[in-house]
Amino acid sequence: MASRRDTLLVLLIVGVPSLLRAQQRDTAAARDSAFELPPLVVTATRDLREVFSTPVPVTVVDSVALRERQVNNAAELFTDLAGLDANGTGPNQGRPVIRGQFGQRILLLEDGLRMNNSRRQSDFGELPSLVPVEEIARVEVVRGPASVLYGSDALGGVVNLITRRPPPGLEGSAVHGSAGFRYTGAGDQARPWGSVAGRAGRISYGLFGAYRDAGSYTAPSGSFGEVRTARDLTVHDTGVQDENYAVQLGYAPAAGHALFGRYERYVARGAGFGYVDNAAIGRPDLPFIRIYYPRQQVDKFTLGYDAGRLRTPVADRLGVLWYHQSNDRLLNLDVFVPFGGSAPPGSGVDSRSRNNTDVNTWGFRVEAAKAITSKAVLTYGLDGYRDRSLNSDSITTTVIGFGPPRPQTSTVPQLPYAVYRSVGGFAQLQVTPIHRLDLVAGGRWQDVRAETRRTPGLTLPEIGSTDRTLVGTFNASYLLTEKLALVGSVGRGFRSPNLIERFFEGPTPEGNGYQVRTPGLDPETSLNLDLGLRWRSRHLSAEGFVFQADIRDGIRIEPTGDTIQGMPAFRNVNVARLRYRGLELSATARLGWGLSVGGNFTRVDAEDRKDPTNPIAASYATKLVGTARYDHPSGRFWVAYLVRHDGEQKDVSLAFSPVGTVWPSFTVHEARAGATLFRLGPTTHRIGIAVTNLGNALYSEPSNASLFRPAPGRSAQASYTMDF
Repeated sequence: MASRRDTLLVLLIVGVPSLLRAQQRDTAAARDSAFELPPLVVTATRDLREVFSTPVPVTVVDSVALRERQVNNAAELFTDLAGLDANGTGPNQGRPVIRGQFGQRILLLEDGLRMNNSRRQSDFGELPSLVPVEEIARVEVVRGPASVLYGSDALGGVVNLITRRPPPGLEGSAVHGSAGFRYTGAGDQARPWGSVAGRAGRISYGLFGAYRDAGSYTAPSGSFGEVRTARDLTVHDTGVQDENYAVQLGYAPAAGHALFGRYERYVARGAGFGYVDNAAIGRPDLPFIRIYYPRQQVDKFTLGYDAGRLRTPVADRLGVLWYHQSNDRLLNLDVFVPFGGSAPPGSGVDSRSRNNTDVNTWGFRVEAAKAITSKAVLTYGLDGYRDRSLNSDSITTTVIGFGPPRPQTSTVPQLPYAVYRSVGGFAQLQVTPIHRLDLVAGGRWQDVRAETRRTPGLTLPEIGSTDRTLVGTFNASYLLTEKLALVGSVGRGFRSPNLIERFFEGPTPEGNGYQVRTPGLDPETSLNLDLGLRWRSRHLSAEGFVFQADIRDGIRIEPTGDTIQGMPAFRNVNVARLRYRGLELSATARLGWGLSVGGNFTRVDAEDRKDPTNPIAASYATKLVGTARYDHPSGRFWVAYLVRHDGEQKDVSLAFSPVGTVWPSFTVHEARAGATLFRLGPTTHRIGIAVTNLGNALYSEPSNASLFRPAPGRSAQASYTMDF
């Protein structure tokens, strides 16, 4: 650990004076000036267009922002953006939240291909960490349903991680690459990485590798709600050792045509959801809950063909993708529930669960586009995937405090072997009927089948369930002036229940109950409305949206009134209606002399329309973010300051949380700076430094409400990057 701190000290000693010297250098502006291009997005409509003219609410984060923020995964950026948030702790477990929706209601994509699988707990979703931030060219977020283009799980929104691609091969040769190192004080984290890409004639290639070693971080002493602690807290299981690798080969048979193959591997060891010792916060009466992944390995292979100059009667553009992914992980769930009351001290029920899951996925996507007229484009296609889930379980339960412990072990699988198959077809028409008006309308038909298979250790009959759904959307953008656009959207989304929701039976991952199988669940459907304005000018860009999402047959877990294995029994049910509505405002102003300021405000109200007393929120109620930034005119130096305030959240379930009945408000500050140190031929050397949680405040994100998992205390970061 000392050697890493020495590395950080050297970077700060060398880097800070270099930042100051870089500001004073008289370098030709033509060489180093930074030019701001309008942000582009492809995920929302499947054609590349400016965000300003996109007829749905979208957020775009480019590779420069990812590099400057020094994030561990793409979801970490979301805490500072309008309408977005992140849940999970540590560098590995962060997951996206969009307008209060999370887990399997958010579809995570890599280059347009789904990353979600049907074996994840519905509250968790897949890990953005599977795609390294250094390999991401940009992150595109659709705030609201995108089921027409992407199918099930795109109920609350879509996050598309678009990776860097090698230069297209056809003529000549070129090689470029990057290498870097990042250190983070929280968890004493070190991350070296490197990439190279190039082309030789018609052949293109790319290689990437990264390694991360992070320990458990420390939260500061202080108070948060009803939590009081006089000393720093170790948040256990918030570290990880993980690795990312990728290799890609491409071939260009002709201009406008490309074939490629890509292989990726992610390996993680020792990742967890985090916990603090209950005694350290004065609450030994609370259950002890540890959710921990000793290992996870994901391998993915993709083959693709892109043709952009077909000019055939049925398509001008065609894309074909096929992929196979294996996801093998081991999950440990350790729970100790004290008896309390007059029971002997230290008595309670100890449960230790071990689950090994192996999910293999085969999938494809075929998409074509055809210009029907100069003002109308039809995009259509077919996609599908098949998950095959195998798993084994071992649960050991011990009653402690009443005579010699007598452990009882069960190896009955909590989830049968199962198959989850989905196939759907979609079509979308983009029309510009008059000048300034852009209309997009689309529809999708989807067929989803979930069924169990014969499973060792289970005698249950094989069962299955089929969902067939038709959804549609209508979006419009109208330029009131060249600087002001009116945006409106109405659409239906859907999500078919996954294997966990239908067929799982056993202790819940949070350790607070026993889940009973419910194979007859209906799919969730939603009706979403958005209305917004966008403004752009030389010195100011801004947007504001109001939204409402009504989810029918929303899946929630409710008590059955029974007790199983000493725990209250629960089951998934389709409730009548959930409603999420809110407001998103954001703006950035360029003041001149390299100065800019920005900010955003979000309010999200969540309500169970069937039972308004039932709390359903999993994120903030209000969020206010402010930023100030200085960029040197040469483009070689920048410095930024950010403050974020999350208001208190009353509509949240705090069953096992020690913070009280209301999730408290908090405010955090951070400062960042970066510079181009020097250029040597085609090589550019950059450094970045940051201090997060400047006030060293004890706080926890509201998405971690079910368990008290505080955020890291004040932490320094430093990074070095070389591009060639």
